[in-house]
Amino acid sequence: MDLTDTIQPKSDQLDAVDLVGGPRTFTIERLTAGNAEQPVNVHLREFPRPWRPSKSMRRVLVAAWGPDGAQYAGRRLRLFMDPTVMFGGIAVGGTRISHMSHIDKTLKVSLLIKRGKSEIYTVEPLIEDVPAAPPQPSVEEIAAAGEEQLKAWWQTADEATQALIRARVAELRGDGAS
Repeated sequence: MDLTDTIQPKSDQLDAVDLVGGPRTFTIERLTAGNAEQPVNVHLREFPRPWRPSKSMRRVLVAAWGPDGAQYAGRRLRLFMDPTVMFGGIAVGGTRISHMSHIDKTLKVSLLIKRGKSEIYTVEPLIEDVPAAPPQPSVEEIAAAGEEQLKAWWQTADEATQALIRARVAELRGDGAS
């Protein structure tokens, strides 16, 4: 009997405990706005719940890829559980980035750890065998998607997938064929 499903956290986001088995590499589908406390939801192709990066990890994302989150779709990163992450002066563990695609060399970012104290955080380039074409959404996924998701897919879609997306958008707007 596989116990994996029995140890899943009751959460609406990717948590550090989800990475207790080791680092995992994810493809970013899209970013959406969160709430005041956790303002960014990073939707991952390989995981059912969004990752909500800490302010420090958002600073790493911006340092590596720039401030335009719309450009992140299709990019990849490796996340790991760092047991040394502090909250309220206690080591509670947290999710951190170790590797990122679309960087040419090691990235070093100065991060504030506590008031008046910073440290250099290092991220390595993600080197992996990348498929020739980005993964495309299935016909079923396109048929079930809303406009926001379709816009995110459009950026990395091949010509055939763009035709399907175009038809779905027309359907959603009520100007497509029945």
